[in-house]
Amino acid sequence: MATMNRFYFGGSDSSGSDLDDDNLPYPKPLTRSSFLTADFDPINFLSSLHNRHQTLEDLRTELRTRSQELNKELLDLVNDNYQDFLSLGSSLEGGEEKVEEVRVGLLGFKREIDGINGKVEERRKEVENRLKERRRVRREVHTGRALLEVDQRLEELEERLALVSDPTNGEYVNGQKDAEFSDSEDDSEDAESGQTVPVTRLQKRVQQYIYLKRLVDRTGPQHPFLMKQEERMMRVRQTLLLDLSSALKQTNGSDDHEKYAILEIVRLYGDMGESSDAIEVLKGWRR
Repeated sequence: MATMNRFYFGGSDSSGSDLDDDNLPYPKPLTRSSFLTADFDPINFLSSLHNRHQTLEDLRTELRTRSQELNKELLDLVNDNYQDFLSLGSSLEGGEEKVEEVRVGLLGFKREIDGINGKVEERRKEVENRLKERRRVRREVHTGRALLEVDQRLEELEERLALVSDPTNGEYVNGQKDAEFSDSEDDSEDAESGQTVPVTRLQKRVQQYIYLKRLVDRTGPQHPFLMKQEERMMRVRQTLLLDLSSALKQTNGSDDHEKYAILEIVRLYGDMGESSDAIEVLKGWRR
């Protein structure tokens, strides 16, 4: 009966010449590299052996032999490096203390980092507060300058309108009684242009008042200082309206210069938001 080994088929009574003439594809031994691939899979590996002329029992025997060889190599490796294994175990003794030292060091480092972060955060808040304080001071400086400008312009306008304080009772009086205008420079410009009423001077005074009113509104009329100036502002406004009324009553509309003066004075009424007063004055003037 013919027998089968791992790598070839043959009979016990075969002659040497028969073996030399045998051309059967005997399977090559399994290489170690076949099992070292990163994606090694037993099922895929066995499926790749379908062209091997080898029985399953022979393949099992070969794999078992390969396993025994690997076990022997591992045992030899351990025996050859036994002293190194013992040294490794000795070197690992006391490792807990070293790990604890590292842990304590890391905790100390973390506390230092937390301390630095706390100082940085404290510094950030301090800088932020100082920036807020700086912005507040700037706003106050800006407001202070605006208030100073309001006071200066209001005082200048009062002087232009001859509003002076009566030293006997502290009350303001109008120094321009009966609309007698005293600004010679502006009056000379009106005289050169043929005007009989001081239109140029009235234009400048109304423009000064409108700018002053806008400055007050921009600064904030609810400011305590500006609220105290409301009486002065009202007095200036009434004086301007009185001057406009007096100037309008002096016009007669006899020529183009007079007609221009009437239109300009009415426009100044409108700039002050008192167009209705101009209409009332014109109605009384016509009568």
